[in-house]
Amino acid sequence: MSAPFPDELVAAPAAGAVAWVFNARGARNVWVATPPDYAGKAVTPYGEDDGQEITDLRWTPEARAIVFVRGGGPNEQGEYPNPHSLVAAVEQAVWVVSTAGGVPRRIGEGHAPAVSPQGDRVAFVRRGQVWWSSLADTGAAEQVIHARGSARSLRWSPDGTRLAFVSGRHDHAFVAVYDVAAKTLRFLDPSVDSDAEPAWSPDGRRIAFLRNPAGADGLPFTPQRTGQPWSIRVADVATGAGRQVWAADTGRGSVFREVVADNQIHWGAADRIVFPWEKDGWTHLYAVPAQGGQPTLLTPGAFEVEHVSPGPDRATLVFSSNQDDIERRHIWKVAVAGGPATAVTRGTDLEWTPVMTSEGRGIAFIRAGTRTPPRPMIQLGAAAPRPLAPGAIPPDFPESGLVDPQPVLFSAADGMTIHGQLFLPRGLKQGERRPAVIFFHGGSRRQMLLGWHYFYYYRNAYALNQYLTSRGYVVLSVNYRSGIAYGLEFREALHYGAQGASEFHDVLGAGLYLRGRPDVDPKRIGLWGGSYGGFLTALGLARASDLFAAGVDLHGVHDWNIEIQNWVPTYDPAKQSDAAKLAYESSPIAYVQDWRSPVLLIHGDDDRNVQFSQTVQLAAALRTQGVAVEQLIFPDDIHDFLTHAHWVAAYEAAAAFFQRRLGGGTTATGRR
Repeated sequence: MSAPFPDELVAAPAAGAVAWVFNARGARNVWVATPPDYAGKAVTPYGEDDGQEITDLRWTPEARAIVFVRGGGPNEQGEYPNPHSLVAAVEQAVWVVSTAGGVPRRIGEGHAPAVSPQGDRVAFVRRGQVWWSSLADTGAAEQVIHARGSARSLRWSPDGTRLAFVSGRHDHAFVAVYDVAAKTLRFLDPSVDSDAEPAWSPDGRRIAFLRNPAGADGLPFTPQRTGQPWSIRVADVATGAGRQVWAADTGRGSVFREVVADNQIHWGAADRIVFPWEKDGWTHLYAVPAQGGQPTLLTPGAFEVEHVSPGPDRATLVFSSNQDDIERRHIWKVAVAGGPATAVTRGTDLEWTPVMTSEGRGIAFIRAGTRTPPRPMIQLGAAAPRPLAPGAIPPDFPESGLVDPQPVLFSAADGMTIHGQLFLPRGLKQGERRPAVIFFHGGSRRQMLLGWHYFYYYRNAYALNQYLTSRGYVVLSVNYRSGIAYGLEFREALHYGAQGASEFHDVLGAGLYLRGRPDVDPKRIGLWGGSYGGFLTALGLARASDLFAAGVDLHGVHDWNIEIQNWVPTYDPAKQSDAAKLAYESSPIAYVQDWRSPVLLIHGDDDRNVQFSQTVQLAAALRTQGVAVEQLIFPDDIHDFLTHAHWVAAYEAAAAFFQRRLGGGTTATGRR
C-alpha cells in the first residue's frame, strides 16, 4: 500500500491538460500534467495523512486553475468526518488552486462545484442550497437561490447565462433552471416522478433529463429485474414545456441502470442523446435522436460498459468495458452516430476512467497490472501509452514479490457457476497443505479483477490478499451473485440479500472448492470481507462454523432490517412484517446460536453506510454464546477508513488474527 493511488482523472476544456488526485499513504494532492511533455506535478501542498478527502475536480475554462472539494460530507447530525478526533473544527469546503501551484484559496463551505463556462464564478451546494462565489476576487460566497428541496447535479448552460440543477423533494424531484440575469427560477415539465441528470443541448435552448416513475423504487438489497419503465424527456428552457422522446420497454431494462460518468445523459453531435440501457440484459450505450425515434445500440455484445466520457467534439465516446475479457477492464471508443467500437487498449493489464484531451489527440486513463499498482497514463495518437507521473511508484515497492492471480470457476452449493481469482503462494510443494482465506468484496455491486482494482477500497483489499499470499496462505477472491459485470440476471440474482441471502450458496461453494483442493488444509479455512463482504463473512461463520474456522468482519451488515432503514428512513418493519421476517432470516444475527468460530470485528464508529450499532449488537450476541470475539474500533472514522494509518492497522490486525487462528505458512517480508 506504499504506492500512491490515482483517482478523479479529468481532462481540461482547453490546453490539452489533465488532472487527477494522488493519495500517497493518506496525503492527498491534486496533480496536473500538460503538453507537450505531460510530466505530472503536484499543485497542492498537503503532506499529512489527515483523513481529508479531495474530490470533485473541476477545471476553469482556460485551464489555468482547478476547483476541488476538500473534506468529507456530513453525517445525519451534520458532523463532518474527523478520523483524527481533532478538537479544532473540520469541514467540507470548495477550494481553488492555480495549475502553476501555490497556496489554494478557500471558496466556501460546500461541495459539488460547477465552474461557469465564462470562468467568472463557481456554483456549489451548501446544506442542500445553491451558493456561488467569484473566481476573480476573494469576496465571500453567497446563497444564490432560497428554495424548497435539496439541490444537486448543478449544470451550467453552454454560455454560462443559466444554471440547471435537480431539486430533490423526498418522494419526487424536479429539474430547475436559474436565469442569472433575470434572477428567476423555472421548473421544467414538473410531475409526481423523480427527474435527474439534466444535460444541456449545445445551443442552450433545451435540456434532456431522465424520468424515473413514482413508486418505482423497491427495497434496497433485494432483486429488481423489472419495474415501471423509465424515460428520457426534453424540455424547452424558455417555456418549461417538455415531452417524452424515448421510454424503456417493459421487462429487461425497465429499471434504470447507471454507468460511471459525470452525467448519465450525453447530448452528442448531430442532436443525438446517448444513454445507458440494459435492454438485452447487459449495460450498454444507446443513442436516440433528440426529436425522438428508435435507439441505436452502440456497444453490442455480452459485456458491460462502465466508465464513460464524451470527447470534446461530442461525436466520440471513450469508455471502459470487459468486452472480450470479462475479468478485466480495457478502453474502447465509439462514434455517437454508431458503428463498431474500436479497442484503445488490450492485453493482460487493466485500464479504466478514460478521458479525451481537449484537442482530441490524446486519451488519458489509469492502468494497473497483476503486480504493478495503478498509475495514470496518456496515449497520444498511435504512440504507446506513457506514464503521467513516472517515478511515482516507490523504487522499493515489492512488485517482484507479488503473484499473478488465476481465474477460476467453481459451483455454488445450488449449482450456479461463480467466478473468482485464486492467489497461490510461491514455493508451494506438491502434497503440502496450506491454510486458506476467502475474500468477499463489498457493494454488492462490485467485481474483483485479475489485477489491482480501480476503487481505493479494493486496491487496499487486493494488497491484503497479496500480503496474505506472501505469508503462505492460499487466497480465493469470490465474485458472488449480485455483483456486476456478468449481466442483469446475475446482478439481480433471485432471493439475494435481504430477500433470502442466496449468496450463501456461493460462500458454501467457495469453502467446498477450497476444501477439495490438494494444497489446502480443510480444517484451516478462514473468511474476510468488508461491508457486504462483512455480511457474507458473518453469514458464513454463523451458518457454517464447521467449514470456516475463523473470520475477519470489517463493518459488516448483520441485520438487514436495520440496514434498510439506513437507506430508506420510512421503512417500518412492523408495517411490512412479511418482508421484515424474510430480511431477518437472511441476516447473520438470526443464526448466532450456531456460530462457534472466532471472529475479529473491525469498525469505525462514525460509519454512515453500515451503522456501528450493527457491530455492537453482534458482539453482544456472540459473547452470550461464548464465541471468541476480538475487536478493533476506530473512533470517529467512517465506513471507508479515511486515514492510511487506520487501513494499515486494520490489515495488520487481520493478518495477525489469521496467524493466531489458522496458523501461517511461510513468512515473507516486504513493504505494506
